[in-house]
Amino acid sequence: MDKARSVMLTAADHNLKAFSPIRIGFLEIGNRFVHSATHEAMATVYGEVTEGLVKRYQVLAKGEIGLIIPGFMFIDRAGKAAPYQTGIHCDEMIPGLKRIVDAVHEREGKIVFQLSHAGRQTTRRTTGQRPIAPSGSFRDPINILKPHEMNEEEIHGVITSFGEAARRAMEAGVDGIQLHAAHGYLINQFLSPFFNRRDDAWGGTAGNRFRFLKEVLAAVKRTAPEGAPILVKLNTNDYTPREGINTKLAAQYAEKLARLGVTALELSSGTLFYSFMNVCRGGAPTRELAKGMPIWLRPWVRIILNRWRERFKFEEAYHLDAAKRIKPVVGNIPVIMVGGLRSLSIIEEILQQGHADLLSMSRPFVRDPLLVKRMKEGVMNRVSCTSCNKCFAAVLNDKPLRCYADNGLLR
Repeated sequence: MDKARSVMLTAADHNLKAFSPIRIGFLEIGNRFVHSATHEAMATVYGEVTEGLVKRYQVLAKGEIGLIIPGFMFIDRAGKAAPYQTGIHCDEMIPGLKRIVDAVHEREGKIVFQLSHAGRQTTRRTTGQRPIAPSGSFRDPINILKPHEMNEEEIHGVITSFGEAARRAMEAGVDGIQLHAAHGYLINQFLSPFFNRRDDAWGGTAGNRFRFLKEVLAAVKRTAPEGAPILVKLNTNDYTPREGINTKLAAQYAEKLARLGVTALELSSGTLFYSFMNVCRGGAPTRELAKGMPIWLRPWVRIILNRWRERFKFEEAYHLDAAKRIKPVVGNIPVIMVGGLRSLSIIEEILQQGHADLLSMSRPFVRDPLLVKRMKEGVMNRVSCTSCNKCFAAVLNDKPLRCYADNGLLR
């Protein structure tokens, strides 16, 4: 990627691929921009949709983003990752979820819900119970708990919960489903040799570790209408202390998903408990990030963040190498790439060279929800987000998602 390139790209360039339509299954997307799922910390403590959530997606839809994926939604109470996370775990959530869908559709936008189970990446404070996981053989650095290792009945129960959550999403009127298989959550845990240390039919080999995602996908297909878009967000690198998913293994999983008929793949990296700054590289607001951790852990978080800054140093399009490796093995399946996309010229070059088919962003839409519309109109060709990560620190502190860059320290 030639970052010295100084070409000014605006809406006057009518042949820009960034603003051309694309199909994801039977769903036509008006342009190549995707709002990547971003935890909002704006639901009630029960997971109910609030007026603030509805208004957020009204504004985002006004910005003419091709596809909007709201923040991850927990499929059952044991899988809740954060206190104010949006729920899709029971039918009572459907009317509120429909309000979000309607807000996007009223602006002729497209919307996909991301379904998630936290697995070991939660706490007793959030769920009221011991976390569950593929393996319980080691403690996590945040909650200092050994999770309960799931048995066969529990595994199949969670698979069923994913299917039921997909049904609720469809009843709310969404255009598709995305399964969250990244960032260290439960599906990622089953896929990763770092987290999954089982030696039964659910672990031990790449094929066995893939089985959980395969069966979740089958459960979702059984409850969703035939041909409904089903996307997967996949880690290309776990960045865990011992090797987990790397790009080579991610490519194997991507090829399997393509054969199973997944409609699109979004590529990301990092885990919340072991490598959270690889999820969103850039600034490390140490004080604010540490404040979201248990009191006893805060000094260590400050030390680690200061010592490891170079490991998550920001660079534009930091998942590009992974996309180059994975795109050739998935055939015609659209690849969505997230991670440090900041300029229209880089976005256009990635699309023109065929390394990805759509580009997703998170923090830039927090700063400026209208940025796609502004780019299309030629008002701007680079996002205004500075990747300071204060918005990320905010949601870790259970504060509502918004841009805190101009407001000093979190209060």
